[in-house]
Amino acid sequence: MQDIIERIRSAQGPLVIRAGGSKDWYGESISGAVLDVSANRGIVSYEPGELVLTAKCGTPLAEIEALLDAHGQMLGFEPPHFGPASTLGGTLACGFSGPRRPYAGSARDFVLGMEILDGNGQHLRFGGQVIKNVAGYDVSRLMVGALGTLGVLLQASLKVLPRPQAELTLQFECGEDEAIRRTNEWAGKPLPLSATAWLSGVLSVRLSGAQSAVAAAHRKLGGEIYAHGEEFWGGLRNHGAAFFRDGAPLWRLSLPSITPPLALPGKQLITWGGAERWLRSDASAAEIRARAMAHGGHATLFSGDKTAGVFPPLSPALMKYHRRLRQQFDPRGILNPGRMYP
Repeated sequence: MQDIIERIRSAQGPLVIRAGGSKDWYGESISGAVLDVSANRGIVSYEPGELVLTAKCGTPLAEIEALLDAHGQMLGFEPPHFGPASTLGGTLACGFSGPRRPYAGSARDFVLGMEILDGNGQHLRFGGQVIKNVAGYDVSRLMVGALGTLGVLLQASLKVLPRPQAELTLQFECGEDEAIRRTNEWAGKPLPLSATAWLSGVLSVRLSGAQSAVAAAHRKLGGEIYAHGEEFWGGLRNHGAAFFRDGAPLWRLSLPSITPPLALPGKQLITWGGAERWLRSDASAAEIRARAMAHGGHATLFSGDKTAGVFPPLSPALMKYHRRLRQQFDPRGILNPGRMYP
């Protein structure tokens, strides 16, 4: 860690924080000297009985998930990897969560504590390693999704979950509006839902939990059993499905789950019970963002021409707070500058 501290303190210009590099494509394009943090890796502590794991942020996700799986546990937010080099720090910095997010919680919800280096090379600790410890809790969560612009993530303590006893994927043929109606209706009932996805007239639903609960839910919902469910959800989680290989720009729209079908050109994939809409479209950024805002949501560009900006523009009031936070944690403006906003 000392070498990272010295690199930060002696930096004369921008530093590009990198461990596995699997998410370099995400966010705005930036340049600068690479601050390699990949050596900061390893499991610090793991208490299966307490459902808490602490790891250094350069630790590969695959290593963490293999350890948890050996004890019948998992990362509840089901993070996407986007490549074998994916690390815990990169995942938390991007704030990525997978198909289970609306039913188990987001990456931010599972963070108990964190250690970082700020833009002056100061070692800061927030939160703790137990679920009931909330000291500095919000500051730890603040780092999730900040893309390294508030500090270099060193170590994180996470709540983990037991792996479900049984999982079953069901499929239903229905239109987009019917899929939105059904998933919202089912979300309000005591059903063991853990993922939903609608694409090209087919609604896929994953049930997870005790064997008896999954069987009872299947009897209630009906639908056709899909034998390749694990492969299907893995393809969505890591963007390996055919939908994500289309050549048109890829947008992620975050919306209230009850939002009706959006009349936008292109192809859509609806996940998270209607709250997440993936859009492959050549429509203008202005049109897509205006449509999302009209429904109380926002749109982020995942791939395509970044000229119009990757993230939705902030209001003057929010931009003021954004800049004040940056000034507080990185007064010299050297940590991933411009990765989120100019």
